[in-house]
Amino acid sequence: MVTLDRPEKVREGAELDTTRLAPWLAAHGLPGGVEVMQFPRGYSNVTYLLRVGDREVVLRRGPPGVKIASAHDMGREHKILSHLSNVWPKVPKVIALCDDESVIGGAFYVMQRVHGVILRAKLPEGIALPPERMKQLSESLIDTLAEIHTTDLAAAGLSDLGKPAGYNARQVKGWTERYAKAKTDEIPEMEEVASWLAANTPTESGGTLIHNDFKYDNVVLAEDLSRVVAVLDWEMSTLGDPLMDLGCALSYWVEEKDPMMLRATRFGPTDLPGSLTRAQLVARWEAKTGRTATNMPFYYSFALFKLAVVAQQLYQRYVRGLTKEQRYAFMIEGVKGLSRAATRVIATGNWQTLDAG
Repeated sequence: MVTLDRPEKVREGAELDTTRLAPWLAAHGLPGGVEVMQFPRGYSNVTYLLRVGDREVVLRRGPPGVKIASAHDMGREHKILSHLSNVWPKVPKVIALCDDESVIGGAFYVMQRVHGVILRAKLPEGIALPPERMKQLSESLIDTLAEIHTTDLAAAGLSDLGKPAGYNARQVKGWTERYAKAKTDEIPEMEEVASWLAANTPTESGGTLIHNDFKYDNVVLAEDLSRVVAVLDWEMSTLGDPLMDLGCALSYWVEEKDPMMLRATRFGPTDLPGSLTRAQLVARWEAKTGRTATNMPFYYSFALFKLAVVAQQLYQRYVRGLTKEQRYAFMIEGVKGLSRAATRVIATGNWQTLDAG
């Protein structure tokens, strides 16, 4: 059985108290000794592999020491997975939710482990992705996003998950405020992009289920790399404008001729020969959903801005000494590069190709 998303030793400060956790697991059908490993990727919620007796399950919790309930609502994430799995097969099956913070220091839920392949920017040795495979993979990825956007919300019991009306304006306002709170350096491009977004926010194109973090390293592929078998990390999903979600996916879709900074921060092998281009992704999404992708310079530049804000938040945590992880020390360069890319999209209206200069 193949898996390329291998757990490692739990990072300092993210340990779990197994003496408290084991009895809770036993009460929910998982008796036995508990071995804990941590999946090393990700910048938000923390994901662990638990070996309990002869079973493997996955535990998700918010980051230790971060008290932002709306951003790390385990009950909400558990609800989405529980309801969505009734109408769509590409989500892990949840086992149980715990909102008793005395168990491990915060709310968490446990779900089945999905085996398969998770692709990241750096490919493991022995993995071959020729052009025909990359074409198939990128088609499967955008088709899966289209499936999310065409989910029957009533059948899934998720019609009350969010408020699509006014979603775009709330997002621009909210992420601009997050940047102001996390700001450490003067970056004129960030202020320029925020002002443009506020002045050019379109009315929502509709309201659907949206994932809000859709990219290669949040999907599990079949072991033969032929298709998507599961979508992970639903912490930011809600009901909103599907073009916001499409723009988010495009912001992760770095092409071979994009600026070097963007290529250095990519989250998957999107720049390999055979991959669909951003323009081709949008065309296929339109065909699969029956929707028209309008105002794409806004949606794409907003997604780049949002990524820059996340990088800024992580950099601020490092500057304040709230994390010792060295990968956060260079996040400020990402803020600068992403905001420069967004200003180019705004100036030219061209989201399909970016000047590599």
